[in-house]
Amino acid sequence: MAEKVAKLGVKREEGFLYFVDKQGDVSRSTMARGGKKGGKTTKVAKAGVEKESGYLYFLDKNGDISRAKMSRGGVKRKKIAKKAAKKAVKKVAKKAAKKAVKKVAKKTCKKGKCSKKK
Repeated sequence: MAEKVAKLGVKREEGFLYFVDKQGDVSRSTMARGGKKGGKTTKVAKAGVEKESGYLYFLDKNGDISRAKMSRGGVKRKKIAKKAAKKAVKKVAKKAAKKAVKKVAKKTCKKGKCSKKK
C-alpha cells in the first residue's frame, strides 16, 4: 500500500516525534508529555523529497521515507446525505398524512349529537 520514496535508515530515539517536513527532509521534535509543551524541531537527515499532493509522507519502521495515497472520497458523506434526505421526506409525508386524516375526521353534528366520520 505504501511505496518507499527515499532510503535513509534513520535511527529513532525515544521521546521524539519524527516527521517529513515541508522541505522533504526528516525532522524531529520532543513530544509533549504531562503538561510540558513540545520542543523545537531539528533536522535529522536531508532527503529533499518533492512532495506530491494527494499523498501522505511518513517515516516507516525502517527509518525510510514512504508515502501512501490519501483516501479522498465523498461516498460516506453522500450516503449520509441521502439517508438524511429520505428521513426528511418521510417526516413531511407523515405530517401531510396527519393533516389529511384530520380533515376527514372533522366533527359533524346531527340532531344535537356529535360524532366523528371515519
